[in-house]
Amino acid sequence: MTVHNDTVENAFDTPELEQPYAELGLKTDEYEKIKAILGRRPTDAELTVYSVMWSEHCSYKSSKVHLRYFGQTMTDEMASKLLAGIGENAGVVDIGEGDAVTFRVESHNHPSFVEPYQGAATGVGGIVRDIMAMGARPIAVMDQLRFGPLDADDTKRVLPGVVHGIGGYGNCLGLPNIGGETVFDAAYAGNPLVNALCVGTLKVEDLHLAFASGTGNKVILFGSRTGLDGIGGVSVLGSATFEEGEERKLPAVQVGDPFAEKVLIECCLELYAAGVVVGIQDLGGGGLSCATSELAAAGDGGMTVNLDAVPLRAENMSAAEILASESQERMCAVVTPENVDKFMEICAKWDVNAAVIGEVTSDADRLLVYHNGEIVVDAPPSTIDEGPVYERPFERPEWLDAVQANTEINTGADLKSTWLDMVASPALCSRDFITEQYDRYVRGNTVQAKYANSGVLRINEESGRGVAVSADASGRYTYLDPNTGARLALAEAYRNVAVTGARPVAVTNCLNFGSPEDPGVMWQFREAVHGLADGAAELTIPVSGGNVSFYNQTGDTAILPTPVVGVLGVIENVADAIPHALPAGDEDYTLILLGETKPEFGGSVWQDISGQGLAGLPPQVDLANEERLAEFFTSSPAAQTGVSAAHDLSEGGLSQAVFEMLLGSDKGAELSLEAVHDDAFTALFAESASRVLIAVTAERADTAVERAVAAGIPAAVVGRTTQDGIIRFGDDEVAVSELAGAWAATMPKEFGTATAPNAAV
Repeated sequence: MTVHNDTVENAFDTPELEQPYAELGLKTDEYEKIKAILGRRPTDAELTVYSVMWSEHCSYKSSKVHLRYFGQTMTDEMASKLLAGIGENAGVVDIGEGDAVTFRVESHNHPSFVEPYQGAATGVGGIVRDIMAMGARPIAVMDQLRFGPLDADDTKRVLPGVVHGIGGYGNCLGLPNIGGETVFDAAYAGNPLVNALCVGTLKVEDLHLAFASGTGNKVILFGSRTGLDGIGGVSVLGSATFEEGEERKLPAVQVGDPFAEKVLIECCLELYAAGVVVGIQDLGGGGLSCATSELAAAGDGGMTVNLDAVPLRAENMSAAEILASESQERMCAVVTPENVDKFMEICAKWDVNAAVIGEVTSDADRLLVYHNGEIVVDAPPSTIDEGPVYERPFERPEWLDAVQANTEINTGADLKSTWLDMVASPALCSRDFITEQYDRYVRGNTVQAKYANSGVLRINEESGRGVAVSADASGRYTYLDPNTGARLALAEAYRNVAVTGARPVAVTNCLNFGSPEDPGVMWQFREAVHGLADGAAELTIPVSGGNVSFYNQTGDTAILPTPVVGVLGVIENVADAIPHALPAGDEDYTLILLGETKPEFGGSVWQDISGQGLAGLPPQVDLANEERLAEFFTSSPAAQTGVSAAHDLSEGGLSQAVFEMLLGSDKGAELSLEAVHDDAFTALFAESASRVLIAVTAERADTAVERAVAAGIPAAVVGRTTQDGIIRFGDDEVAVSELAGAWAATMPKEFGTATAPNAAV
């Protein structure tokens, strides 16, 4: 049976035909603009292509005007550190001796609410293909997760499936999960966040970019066959506000096959090694619509595409369905005619489907798509790829003044009971239920992962060179002050990387916000972008790329503004990486706090668990202090600095850092809280920025303090470890085992113990 197509010829003949543009996510003025571009009404296929590519997810139409600030604040010195940056599939950094690293983080929020397992799994698959498209081998993943309250029914529906999806896909690919973050807050109850990060490695000369160049070069689609899954993913799920009942939008969620992706990875790497790829693009959001139009728009020519050549797994698919399908595990390559046979030979070796579906033409202003021998798309690729640009109104919310002015924080609680409540809280409790479902050490190059400040990976097995990666965010801080909240996320990720001994070199981001049609949300977004861009400029560390996820709200209720910031650092020899925790054994250590502690509790874990409401101001941050800390840890290897362990202070303050440093060591500690702050509660639980707890042997303590002070870093001896497993502070004491018991019990009470990933969830 032949599928009837709405052809270009038919579009000329039926100019008044009503079309379902609104159902595809297009506004009336956008539809009229498309007609003006084409000089006629669009065909069904063209309408689909434009709706996909002009969606918020693909076009960044509401964020472009603000995202330009990243380029405006990037100096030549910063840009010189990147081999590929903003606008590419992922940022790429030259780390020396011919090695390069690429990393990126993306969102798969709405699909993961609708169908948690496949939504999260295909989020991992998509970010992995972004890394593959740069010419790299993916080597590790991380995740940033946000859910509603820990004990909420819908959290119990969504969280297990998301975790199983991440683990099921990543484990099958053989990629270690080296860290991440999981946050519980009522603001995410109807709109969880699932942000996936991937790291890849390549040789500098193997860098590949997404463009179609060279008249007569062939366009080859390879990987899995194209089906009906995922249609409407970016235009419906990724670019609209959720309403009640939206979790049933199952057809728009893609279905992943990690084993097909694993084979595709190896196939791509052999294709790169053979030198048969001119340009390459992964097929993710927007499917073939996105891949063809982006390749054509980025190159020096146009393109013809024949959909009859696309390998399908469903019968009678229309042109619109083939173009919009977001079936997973697919890539699109541009190949010179003389290399097509070699390309096909390599694909056949890996049993990967491949088909020539098009050709690069000399007409740079024309994308022609055929189906059943008829033209169904005839449009300028630049107009498809660029999309509209909106200058949405933005305005500081009226409610913010009252929220920020409410700075009264009750800090008079009992220290021991507060400490136990803090470690057992959903904000700070053990994530073993989640992390035990992930393989952290597959491939054999993971140096640090579980509980670590940053994931640390060996990149070069001969030299020992490696990287450290951390991703952080606080929606609570950003709600109180979006500019400062973004800076704090950058500062924490930067500090987490630095305390391992790695030199921070690049930033990525995933900016999760509510509806851009809300002026208050757009103000939050603009402030966060400026905070992150200005902060990166102050640290002279380039923003290599990012992702924007809007419409994260249910009805009129937006999530907390959540700018996830990832930082990549380089360490010359991973043997020198500084651990976050102390080893077991008879050695005792002096504990030194670097940085200044202030009574800063706005947005803190204590404010949250004490039920005082989200109010006040977040901790203030001076990024010059973060630079000084980084220099302290990276100026020479750990063996020379004498630092045996280092743990940054963030959520939970000193109390959580001490607990996590001692956990598993069988040690206790005697703390001198008066050396931290004259108020013991502030000393233990305040969340001031730019602080690190270090442990050194007694004979190195004076030298460590002297080095810090010489570097302009406040430093104070705050305690010493003991061999009895008891933490003593003032007139109080608590056993590390008691804290550990409270910390470990919280998630199992709600979810049981971790189980093997199961796609049936």
